[in-house]
Amino acid sequence: MRHGAAWTTSSVWTIRFGVMVDALVIAGCGLAAVVLGAVATIGVFRLVEASGSQDATHSLQDAGSILRGGMWIGALERVAIYAGLVAGWPEAIAIVLAVKGLGRYPELKSGDQPAVAERFIIGTFVSVLSACACAGVAHALVG
Repeated sequence: MRHGAAWTTSSVWTIRFGVMVDALVIAGCGLAAVVLGAVATIGVFRLVEASGSQDATHSLQDAGSILRGGMWIGALERVAIYAGLVAGWPEAIAIVLAVKGLGRYPELKSGDQPAVAERFIIGTFVSVLSACACAGVAHALVG
């Protein structure tokens, strides 16, 4: 009987350890979604600026000042999308994008600078793709 109790305690410890490892993997992939998503978005903006004309570069930089808070909004967007996908609720993508689009509607509607809409679309695509990629990695590692 004593041997059975030791086996049960060992099994519970193994299960708890496995759950902790899974939680760390999920948290780490979530952190990667936020950080790597920001790095990827900035990198893509730099590529777009480098490939465009001088006027396009300045207008894209100016668009960043119009879309204030973009880095924070992008980070929150990636967290929400990542969490929704990891939780098995892909509809979160549609909700996050709808809220983001409605929140940015006044800046996008003004039409003063076409680079504003371009920056919004590029940033959103890169941000969403990075969150989805990290969620895919989390699912692959945790199962």
